[in-house]
Amino acid sequence: MNALFFGSLILLFAASALQMIGSVFKKEKLSKIAWIVFLTAFAALSVFIVIRGFSAKRVPLANQFEFATAFAWGICLMLAVLRLRYKADWISAVAIPAAFIVLSYAALQPKEITDLMPALKSSWFVFHIGSAVFSYSAFIIAGCVGLRYILASKKENADELKLHRMDYMSYRMIAFGFLMLTITILTGALWAEQAWSSFWTWDPKEVWALITWIIYAVYLHLRLRSKKSGIKMAWFALIAVPVVLFTFAGVNTLIPGLHSYG
Repeated sequence: MNALFFGSLILLFAASALQMIGSVFKKEKLSKIAWIVFLTAFAALSVFIVIRGFSAKRVPLANQFEFATAFAWGICLMLAVLRLRYKADWISAVAIPAAFIVLSYAALQPKEITDLMPALKSSWFVFHIGSAVFSYSAFIIAGCVGLRYILASKKENADELKLHRMDYMSYRMIAFGFLMLTITILTGALWAEQAWSSFWTWDPKEVWALITWIIYAVYLHLRLRSKKSGIKMAWFALIAVPVVLFTFAGVNTLIPGLHSYG
């Protein structure tokens, strides 16, 4: 399993470097090689997660290492879907490094397979944590798209149709992430009532999940009610990413709470 995990990490690093060099120097062949290397990394990471699940005899989402690994996998999955479905090859230069960074964080966490804590032994386990993985991944991809929009808009004779597609893609990813985060919060509340006899305990993780939810609710309000789009919303999608990352890792590291085991 270690060979698969660190192999995935090395391949993601190689894909990131090749993709960035290919993008900067307009070397299409390097970008194609980077894509093949990325798909190999994605496949290896998928196999690693499956094997770890069988070894642990549970869904591998029980601690920070497993969640971070699934988070990186989620970014890879969404990138693959966007490229294959919408031919959005322009996002790879940002999204592949994002997946590498998240997986690098996972590499720094304890990797031992442990039994589930009593509080985690619930039917809500997969729904709550799985939806969080897809929510965070979607928000990161939206931030990557926002960054690409900002960079592309600064070029002379920028392709307006391409910018419009980027803008709409960022919005769709945030809408999907918002739905997943809503499910995360609702299932978390039901789980909390089952485990701790309270739907809401003002645990730091709960508070920051709510803050993240409010931030993206503001984005959707501006988008749908105020008809905002373009560069301002691209900046919004990008600036919101640190909040997601703090909710993901910062809370667990800096603020002790009921979710500290995760």
